[in-house]
Amino acid sequence: MYSKEEISQLQSDTISLLKNADSETVMLKRLQTLREVLQFHEHRYYVLSDPLISDSEYDTLYKALEKIESKHPELITSDSPTQRVGNSLNAEFVTVSHLVPMLSLENSYNEQDLIDWDKRARGLINASTIEYSAEPKFDGASISLIYENDFLVRGATRGNGVEGDDVTLNIKQLRSLPLSAKFSNYGIGKIEIRGEVLMTKGSFKKYNDMLAEQNLPPLANPRNAASGSLRIKDPAIVRKRNLEAIIYNVSYLSTLKSNSNTNAKPQPISHSQTLEMLSNLGFKTPASQYKVIKGIDDVIAFCNEFEKERETLPYEIDGMVIKVNNIELQQRMGYTTHHPRWAMAFKFKAKQATSKLIKVEFQVGRTGSITPVAKIEPVLIAGVTVTSVSLFNEDVVKEKDLHIGDMVLVERAGDVIPYIVRPLIELRTGKETKITFPKNCPVCKDELVKPEGEAVWRCVNINCPAQAVERIIHFVSKDAMDIRSFGEANVRKFFEMGLLKNVPGIYTLDLEAIAGIEGFGKKSIDNLRSAIEKSKAQPLNRLIFGLGIRYVGETTAKTLANATEYIFDFEKFSIEDLLNLQDVGIKVADSIYHFFHNDDNILMLKKLETLGVNMRSTKKEVIQGNFTGQTFLFTGTLPTLKRSEAEDLVEKEGGQLLGSVNNKLNFLVVGKDAGSKLDKAKKIKTIKILDEEEFLKMIQP
Repeated sequence: MYSKEEISQLQSDTISLLKNADSETVMLKRLQTLREVLQFHEHRYYVLSDPLISDSEYDTLYKALEKIESKHPELITSDSPTQRVGNSLNAEFVTVSHLVPMLSLENSYNEQDLIDWDKRARGLINASTIEYSAEPKFDGASISLIYENDFLVRGATRGNGVEGDDVTLNIKQLRSLPLSAKFSNYGIGKIEIRGEVLMTKGSFKKYNDMLAEQNLPPLANPRNAASGSLRIKDPAIVRKRNLEAIIYNVSYLSTLKSNSNTNAKPQPISHSQTLEMLSNLGFKTPASQYKVIKGIDDVIAFCNEFEKERETLPYEIDGMVIKVNNIELQQRMGYTTHHPRWAMAFKFKAKQATSKLIKVEFQVGRTGSITPVAKIEPVLIAGVTVTSVSLFNEDVVKEKDLHIGDMVLVERAGDVIPYIVRPLIELRTGKETKITFPKNCPVCKDELVKPEGEAVWRCVNINCPAQAVERIIHFVSKDAMDIRSFGEANVRKFFEMGLLKNVPGIYTLDLEAIAGIEGFGKKSIDNLRSAIEKSKAQPLNRLIFGLGIRYVGETTAKTLANATEYIFDFEKFSIEDLLNLQDVGIKVADSIYHFFHNDDNILMLKKLETLGVNMRSTKKEVIQGNFTGQTFLFTGTLPTLKRSEAEDLVEKEGGQLLGSVNNKLNFLVVGKDAGSKLDKAKKIKTIKILDEEEFLKMIQP
């Protein structure tokens, strides 16, 4: 419909108009351009489902047009966006007519807008005060449902407000929607109700986690997930997305012509009674979040309080909807061609905005992961100015096809973490440049490694300054070198003071300088000196675990320690040699190989050796016990034993510990919240699954 040149010009006009939205003079002069811009963005949003601006930016331009046309009605044209109910439909779906048009809501963004609306509403019915109902404005996909003779007969999208897409089969996949409801108990024969299809934050995360396991791109946000789901042709896929529907309004009802139910309940005469009826009939409604309030001042106070709590809700909301509670008063107040006069949406601070991607910086995480961070032109989102956005990894950059110089749509997830939804590709001028990942660490300049099957580039240099603190904390921890009195707080303190820079620095620590620090008396210093000296004699498996090699846990560290007599022998190991070790897979082997083929890591280990740290394995004699020749793995939380205690029991009885479920595993001991390991074990018939009690019985003579 639009050429690339037209899109570029319209977006340029959009930016210009947004900058001048408060100037009536400018907007009046550019009135026709304003209409064309709004029509263009309506097409992008409703027809293509591919918006180029945020909702709040569209609303800003729409309100500017409304304001001009209200003051200059002679300038209104028949094709103005304010003169029609909605927008175009997607031609791929069967079109059905709504019984009553699905109008939009008038939006307000501040308290004064609500005060002005209340004044107009009171004037329409000549009242000094009005009883309102205030409820969350759900951020999902609007639907219209028709029940006839108590059965759901049709579900449709909003479409253009007059007609929508028939999505009945998909609607029936929503378990929160009853397929039948006893409207006849209220003397109702046919009814059209309105609501919103949503994906909860929990379901959204769970679904994205599932996509990640399948190496599929994640969904952008719960709202898009819900909207897109209604247009999926396979109902089975819709069902997997675990969508919900919240019903909040009745748009039409007809009374049964011959009602044999003499005990029929009275039909609702207020919005609050309508919600109560729907809730009683089994529909999910805002019944627990709405409030009936007299007077606009108390409405405003309720809205402001609710905005503070919005993130505690299980689903996304973008504001509150204020409705005149009395239905008879609603009917008296009536409608414009665009919205009901008896309702107003109070929008919370915007969560999306457009900005320009200026450059990308590469940050080194505590585990060596390299994270690209986009630097964007400052933009206000949900009350916070955003200038930096994480791009996660190289694959995300490629999937989104991001370029430096792109105009991008930015969103704050959960009003906290900003992320780039997508680039606005249509606005590219040809001057944009590709984002190139570095081959060397931005901090220590060592060559980066990208393990097979992973999306993240990593720096595996243990002495990299960007990783130093976290690596030292892990090295001194209880399950590693167990250096008592050297906890996380002390590591950070010594590092900030310049007394500790890397792992070998633990053994050359200037204890006299520490003695001058408040809280470090003679006894504390003596304890620290003793713990450091004692750690030098720790067995090799503890040292290997303390090195923080990716994927190498305590069990794998023991496997490695038993596979060699001297830690430097691993320099000669190939990936194939490592794969031959018990319970070492390709990812683990790849990680170990790269660690011991990094020159900086080898130099660090040699430095530790000169400082007296044990580098040799003390081979354990083969223990004969109840578990000799048997392999074990623990998962979940055991009722009485700690994981480490249970594993010690296995080794004392001559058994072996594995780190994952595979064909070599004999016993899986499960506790509470066992997770995926239990699911995998059930598929391998040779693995016996035990609980803690059964495990302990095996030890008894």
